[in-house]
Amino acid sequence: MSNVRRRGEQIRQFILTNVEEHSRDVVALTSQEFGITRQAVNKHMQRLVEQKAIVVRGSTKNRSYHLKPLVEWMQTYQLANNLEEDMVWGADIKPLMVDLPNNVKDIWIYGFTEMLNNAIDHSSGKTVSVQLDKTAVDTQIIIQDDGEGIFKKIQKALQLHDDRHAVLELAKGKLTTDPTRHSGQGIFFTSRMFDKFAILSGSVYFSHEFNTAEDWIFESGGFQPGTTVFMKLHNHASRTSKQVFDSFSSGDDYAFTKTVVPVRLAQYGEERLVSRSQAKRLLAGVDKFRVVVFDFSGVEAIGQAFADEVFRVFKHQHPDMQIMSLNASQEVAQMISRAESDAT
Repeated sequence: MSNVRRRGEQIRQFILTNVEEHSRDVVALTSQEFGITRQAVNKHMQRLVEQKAIVVRGSTKNRSYHLKPLVEWMQTYQLANNLEEDMVWGADIKPLMVDLPNNVKDIWIYGFTEMLNNAIDHSSGKTVSVQLDKTAVDTQIIIQDDGEGIFKKIQKALQLHDDRHAVLELAKGKLTTDPTRHSGQGIFFTSRMFDKFAILSGSVYFSHEFNTAEDWIFESGGFQPGTTVFMKLHNHASRTSKQVFDSFSSGDDYAFTKTVVPVRLAQYGEERLVSRSQAKRLLAGVDKFRVVVFDFSGVEAIGQAFADEVFRVFKHQHPDMQIMSLNASQEVAQMISRAESDAT
């Protein structure tokens, strides 16, 4: 490939990657990024339009560019008809992904079948709908059932404080309401394989983004019946499912022995994490792992009792476990250090 052709491909790939977030100024952005005129960028835009990779909306003054859907597909299934996730994958989803790299297809196979199986085995609903949208850049799938709702079901089954507490437990991994049939790892690993992963159920919205590696939880403001799962992945993502699995193993047996706990999910509104009861809620179930990393992203401060319960009391009770912290602010780090020094 010549240098001119290679540069042209780089420019068009840049446009495709940024067009959704910069629908009105992507031409100016590309011009600045590559040091070329807007007229030169417009030639690339026209080529992408001709290739049906992007579409133009509005007049010259209000023109905007958007990724053109290459595939728009939706199907509703009856859950009572002995639905099997691998059969749905093979018959309906796989043919829509034949052109994707094997590593990307492997991630989709894992994530799709795990999430559809959750709806089949756990939702107690009557129907589940699957929607797939594919562009030149990425593919997204939405799985929506009309069942009880995942957070409410976990909250009731485990007698947790509320729906938000159920999200915290899901984020740790190894949580299942049916241990004879499920390991509880499906949602944890699926959320970490995709560029964007989200669950909306009841009034709670949980999301995880690969690039930020942060978990978020919001009150949606309304009520969403059933469970809606959203997954999105770049069509040419470089990672593999094995790499994601390996990042959470801590030994030669490749078992799921490491977890990263998003501490921010233990916060409610503007409250500070100060009490031992809050710490115990955070610590519930983490003794299933050998290595636990507490991610303090978004947590400005913690109290002495909270820090003491996690980094002195719990550590003393579980001497064979590795307890670590990540992304701690200076104030949080000082409180952790104080608790750890008290243990010596």
